Amino acid sequence: MSYIGGEDIGYINNLSFNQDHGCFSCAMDNGIRIYNVEPLREKMHLDSATVGSVALCEMLYRTNIVAIVGGGHKQKYAENTVLLWDNFASKFVAEFTFSSPILNVRLKRDRLFAAEKTVIHVFNFPNNPRRLYSFDTGINPRGLFQVSPFPSSERQVLVFPGHYAGSIQIVDLSKMNSGTSGAPITISAHDSDVAYIALNQQGTLVATASVKGTLIRVFDTFTKNKIIQLRRGSDPASLYCINFSCDSDYLCASSDKGTIHILP
Repeated sequence: MSYIGGEDIGYINNLSFNQDHGCFSCAMDNGIRIYNVEPLREKMHLDSATVGSVALCEMLYRTNIVAIVGGGHKQKYAENTVLLWDNFASKFVAEFTFSSPILNVRLKRDRLFAAEKTVIHVFNFPNNPRRLYSFDTGINPRGLFQVSPFPSSERQVLVFPGHYAGSIQIVDLSKMNSGTSGAPITISAHDSDVAYIALNQQGTLVATASVKGTLIRVFDTFTKNKIIQLRRGSDPASLYCINFSCDSDYLCASSDKGTIHILP
């Protein structure tokens, strides 16, 4: 069981922050719940009678739009479908269906990103939703990718695992034409498989960690240069999360060691 504010809310399948980190959403076996961070209070919930059990849930900033992917013990909707819920209208307003389960989903003001095991799709929305691009990846069982969240950034950066171990690929979507796949920039970030990717708010820096979990490396997304290498520890660990501070001066990393590291 999981507790938020002293309340037992059931089993959480996935937890994600919105783009400005002011709210977070919980995808659960008994529906979804969305919370404001400060002060901590519930903003919205949908029970399992409405959405079933949910594997993934993603807010669009602080708007009424939420992306939902079904999964879990009381599943109502297919794992290969992304549904957009409009909380003002209290109904689903769009549906995106794929050939295999969706492992990760992200929203921007006018874009929806969805990851299958070996491909990432980019759609425009909410008006006349259609697929804009698809990018092949290496085997990506967790659906790893990140997209720059800051709405006024000049570059729209998408980062995902490359085709060989330890590599990442970077695409600037602002320089692409609709319907093309383009040629991503490749960075050899680690010797072993990439386990986590994080972008700063502006999309200028990307942090990566491998399955070993001992080193975090930060790269410039434009020049591909390694900016810094940070050591989390000497023992291998599974990293749960990496995040930049809003000003990009600090990195936060948490792992299965039960510790949180703040790295300058």
